[in-house]
Amino acid sequence: MTFVTYGGVTVGLLLLAWHVADWWPGTKALRSSPAQHAAYLLPFLLAWSYGVLTVLGVGGLIGWVADTTLWISNWLGDVALVWGVGGQAGQTAGAARYLPLTQAGGGIVLILTAVMIVLSRKTRYGVDLKRGAWCGVCLGTSAGVAGFAAAPIAVAVNWLGDGLYGAF
Repeated sequence: MTFVTYGGVTVGLLLLAWHVADWWPGTKALRSSPAQHAAYLLPFLLAWSYGVLTVLGVGGLIGWVADTTLWISNWLGDVALVWGVGGQAGQTAGAARYLPLTQAGGGIVLILTAVMIVLSRKTRYGVDLKRGAWCGVCLGTSAGVAGFAAAPIAVAVNWLGDGLYGAF
């Protein structure tokens, strides 16, 4: 498992800020129909949750892709911090404690992977899904609020997997 550095967290927060700035409809529009505008954040939020799952408890090819994405994000963020603002590279941000996925939870993540691939290629929300998953990978192992969200997500996926696979 690759741990996130300050550079990786910076990349994750940058992706989140980019998405919120891209989404922001304006105060007047948000006041007139808040539920409709908030619904546009759902694809990003679902993909963020998926990204958190892949970086925390999944091995194999999916885990390798998530770890590689985190490693590249750490490197990009560290380079940006060093050359952009004169920071230091390689400092590991606080690591979150996480709940590993069960075998059934891993099956759900595999199913979600197939769904995410199809949706990112076929819908108008493909960019939102890709950006959300990347943000989830970057922030999933941080010890902040994003890291604390990982435990309930893992519990929910394990519960869903136990329910689904228990029915067969």
